[in-house]
This record gives sequence, structure tokens and C-alpha cells, in this order.
Amino acid sequence: MGKLALLFAGQGAQHPGMCADLVAGEPAARAVFEMADAVRPGTSAQCLSGTAEQLAQTVNTQPCVFAADLACARALAAHGVQPDLLAGFSLGEVAALTFAGAFSDEEGFSLACRRARLMDDASQRRPGQMRAVLKLGASEVERLAAQAGDAWPVNYNSPRQTVVAGLPDALARLDELVRAARGRSMRLAVSGAFHSPLMQEASEGLAAYLAQGHAPGAPRVEVIANATAEPYPDDAGARARLLARQVARPVQWVRTLELCRARGVDTFVEVGPGATLTGLVRRTLPGATALPCEDAHQLEAVLAELFASGGERS
Repeated sequence: MGKLALLFAGQGAQHPGMCADLVAGEPAARAVFEMADAVRPGTSAQCLSGTAEQLAQTVNTQPCVFAADLACARALAAHGVQPDLLAGFSLGEVAALTFAGAFSDEEGFSLACRRARLMDDASQRRPGQMRAVLKLGASEVERLAAQAGDAWPVNYNSPRQTVVAGLPDALARLDELVRAARGRSMRLAVSGAFHSPLMQEASEGLAAYLAQGHAPGAPRVEVIANATAEPYPDDAGARARLLARQVARPVQWVRTLELCRARGVDTFVEVGPGATLTGLVRRTLPGATALPCEDAHQLEAVLAELFASGGERS
């Protein structure tokens, strides 16, 4: 077996009851939720028994998904799993940095809460939408988005799936252009044009927050940044600038997975709710092993895969 990467789920993967049995059965996971409740009372209740409508609100989604991501990763670590690389999709990058030691659990969770408020505020001031464009390559989507006007490719999810964010009128034009190109355009159930220039105010607000003594420390495990598809830099100021810019810059997920493969990663475990990132790995890197880890059954399957040889996985 080659190297292992943990992938931290992002906004959109949430669902009612996420990680419920893992939190019930794994003390390390439960400790994360207890921390979250101490910082933001009611987080556990939202994750475990909140409605889909409540969880879809950005100010709730991001804290809840962060807690679920980190809880799953801590459960794996408690069983001896030591990843070689980490990456998180959008919000998941904050959880990945926290797991890597760049923030304490409380600091990372507080940052996720602040990030959620800033992005929600930016969405209210500059309303936008997002579309997943399927069946077309990234360069074709870039060309069509430029034709549509105020629309920008923001999530390079897989070779045949690119998400575009922008103003509603521009995305309506994009829908027509995609249909003409024999692609498929699907509106995403999100509250804003995330990772686009419409999030610039959120980026500036996050930069100000990080400058007030909340900047990330040096990760103990390499974390691949969304914006660059390269590891977070050694320079402290550069780390803070990169994290602040992330909310208004594209998620380079295809390049992130390709870098992991180039570094010798052949096994990916998705931590947090859902299995979206697992599917993206399978579509981007044929032959790679990709496994979700949200519940007790999946945890058992992951451990069986990683420790099949009977040796320590590090």
C-alpha cells in the first residue's frame, strides 16, 4: 500500500443525523462535539437532530460540517491512523488545518463560525447562485462562463464536472450555452456564489479576523491548499493570506488529487458527512482506493482496509 490522504468534506455534504452513531460510539468523536457545544451551544443538536432546512443555512452548515469532519478524523486517529497528506474541500480545509495542528480545536471551530457569518453576510449583500456543469471539460466550461458574463468557474471537481458561480442572469445565460454544447447544468442548493469575486468582502473580513491573533500555525502534516493545489507554505504571513483568499478563489480539486497521486498517495479516506469526495476521487483517479468514513460501519471498513497487512499504518 502506498500513502494515505484524508479528505475533509465541505458545505453541501451535510444531512440530518450526520455522524450520529460515530459520536455515540467513539469517545474521540464525541469529544469534538462536546467542544463545539461549549463554543457554540446547540451545535450537536443541529447535527444530530436538526432539519435539512436548518442545516442548509450557511451559518449552521459550516460549524456543523466542521464538527462532523473533525470528529470523524479524530476517531480514525484514535485507532492509530496517521495520514501522509490532508486536503479539505472549501470549508473542509479549515477542518484539515485544525486536524494538522495549525489551530486548536476551539480555534478552528471558532474560525469556521466566523467564516460562515462572513460568507452569509456577503451572500446577502451580493446575491448569487451556483451551477454544476456536467459532461463538459473544464476549458469548455471556462469559455462558456466567459460568454455568459458575470459567471466564474469556482470548483474544479473532476475532469467532467466544474461548478460555476455568478449572478443569476449570467447563470441563466450559462444554462442555455451549456445545453447548446450538449452539457448539463444543474443548480446547486446553496445560498451564495461561493469562491467567486462576489465573496471578496468575506475574504477581506476573514483576513482581518486572522490578523487579530487568529492566524494558522505551522501544520504538522502537509495540507494541500484549495487555491494553489500546493501544500500550505512555511511562512506564517503567507499561510494567513492564503486562507483568507480561499473563500473568493476557485477550489482546484482535480489538481489537488493529482498532486496527491504524484506524492505517492493511492488511498483516500473521506471524513465527514456523505461520500461526495469519494466519488470525485474515483472519477478523477481511476484505480485509486477511495472510502468514506462517517459512521461506525464505514469506520470499521476503513480500518480493515488500512490495517489489512497487520502492520501499523502511518
